[in-house]
Formats: sequence, C-alpha cells, structure tokens
Amino acid sequence: MNIMLACNAGMSTSMVVSKMLEAAKAEGKEYKIWAVEQGEIEGELGNFDVLLLGPQVRHILRRVTKLVGNKAAVDVIDGPAYGRCDGAAVLKQAEALYEGRK
Repeated sequence: MNIMLACNAGMSTSMVVSKMLEAAKAEGKEYKIWAVEQGEIEGELGNFDVLLLGPQVRHILRRVTKLVGNKAAVDVIDGPAYGRCDGAAVLKQAEALYEGRK
C-alpha cells in the first residue's frame, strides 16, 4: 500500500511518517509512506492508495477529495494521534481507509 501524507510544508507530517514506518516495520508490513507539501498533491495523483491530510490543512479536505476522486481514499489524520505523533494509530487509520475502499 502507498500512503501519502500532506500538510502545509510537509515537515510536521514527516515526523509522523517516520513513526508510521517504524510501526509498519514492527508489524512486518512493507508500505511506501511519504509526506509532501499540500501543493504537490495533484502531481502525485496515481501514486498513492491513501492520502491523509494533516489536521492543520483540514480546510482543503473537500477540494482534495474532489481532486482525487475515486483514485484513493482521503481523510484528515486523527488530531490526537497526530499530536502524539502516534505512528501506529495513524497507520491503522490508513489501513482502515484502504480496506473500506475494497
């Protein structure tokens, strides 16, 4: 599964990506997980199965969901999990979104 995170500059989500990769590795899962700045989303279309937005850019959810269409699942990262930099919880959120699309 390919999971992309997007926020204002891609910096804060980069920390979450590191924790998500650690959690996936601990579970024996090999996912591609990366972070981008919100302006790069359109250029990444087709490269991700799940797109998670940082809570600070939740205001773009409707626009991004329309842009992505049925190509991938889109949601805002759970605020408390994001704040705690809880990679395992965010990974579970991404997996649940992905499973919901099948």
